[in-house]
Amino acid sequence: MPKLPRDLSGQELIKLLKKYNYTVTRQAGSHIRLTSNHMGFKHDITIPDHPYLKIGTLNSILQDLAACLKTDKDSLIKELFQ
Repeated sequence: MPKLPRDLSGQELIKLLKKYNYTVTRQAGSHIRLTSNHMGFKHDITIPDHPYLKIGTLNSILQDLAACLKTDKDSLIKELFQ
């Protein structure tokens, strides 16, 4: 199982998710909403705009993204961070 990065910021994650066609659609306070149309379905992800994302928060975001992309989380982590 690949390890999650411990020093990833919300802005860095947003940049990584752009390769999956996610775009910023709104911001409320310190939370940024990204939206993508994947296989005809609209999918929203909310990313905290924090200097360091907590591991549990990052894990939850990646689980949601993996489910939307119909892939397993480990493959997604390898693709994003290596």
